[in-house]
Amino acid sequence: MKIYVSDDYKGMSRKAANIVSAQVILNPACVLGLATGSTPIGMYQQLIDWYNKGDLDFSQVKSVNLDEYVGLAPTHDQSYRYFMQHNLFDHVNIDPANTNVPNGLASDPEAECQRYNEVIRSMGGIDVQVLGMGHNGHIGFNEPGQAFELETHVVDLTERTIEANARFFASKDEVPKRAITMGIKSIMQARQILVVVSGEDKAEIVKKAFFGPVVPQVPASILQMHPNVVLCGDKAALSQIL
Repeated sequence: MKIYVSDDYKGMSRKAANIVSAQVILNPACVLGLATGSTPIGMYQQLIDWYNKGDLDFSQVKSVNLDEYVGLAPTHDQSYRYFMQHNLFDHVNIDPANTNVPNGLASDPEAECQRYNEVIRSMGGIDVQVLGMGHNGHIGFNEPGQAFELETHVVDLTERTIEANARFFASKDEVPKRAITMGIKSIMQARQILVVVSGEDKAEIVKKAFFGPVVPQVPASILQMHPNVVLCGDKAALSQIL
C-alpha cells in the first residue's frame, strides 16, 4: 500500500486527482470506479479544472459508480446519479452513455444488481476504484458484518448510516432505508484502489482499517489484501498512523 500525506483537504484532493488523471492520460479509454460523498468532491473539482485547461480528455472514459439509494429517481437531488452529474459529469466531455450508476427505481432491485455486475464485466473490470470510508469502516454501502465475497447487492442501511445521511434530507424519515451497492468482491477486483480520507474524525477508523485485523466488522480492512491500494489523506485523517 502507498500512503500519501497532504497538509490539508485541498492538497489531498489534488494528489487524488493526480492519480486519476494519470490513469486517464495513460489509458484514455479507462474504466473509473467513482464514489460519492463529501470527501471526493475536491478531487472532482480539480479534475474539472484540469479539463477546462485542456489537460484532460474524458471522451473515451467509462465510469461505474459504487452505489445508489433504492427508491430515488436520478433527478432527485440526493440521488447519487444527481450527485455525479452535478459534481463531475456535467462539467467534462464524458459520454453520458458511458456513465453507469445503479438504477434506484428498478422494479426488481435484485435483477438490477445482476445487470450491474454484467456491466462491470462487459467493460473488462475497473482500472481505478475511488473509495471514501465511513466512520464504521464501510466502503460503498458495505456495512460491518457483511460477507466479503458479495458482488453488487441490495443492503439494508444501518441506523448509524441513516442518521449520518439525515442531514441531507428534510427529515430522517425521508432517508432511504435500502441501497444498491457494489460488493466487496467487485471492489477488490479493481486493478487499483484509491482511498480518500480527510479530517481528524476519520483517524481512528483509518488505523483500524489499514493496521488492524482483517475482519468483516471493519469492511475496509479487506483492502489490506489488495496488491495495489493508494491511501490519500490529510494529516488529520492519518494522524494515528504517521
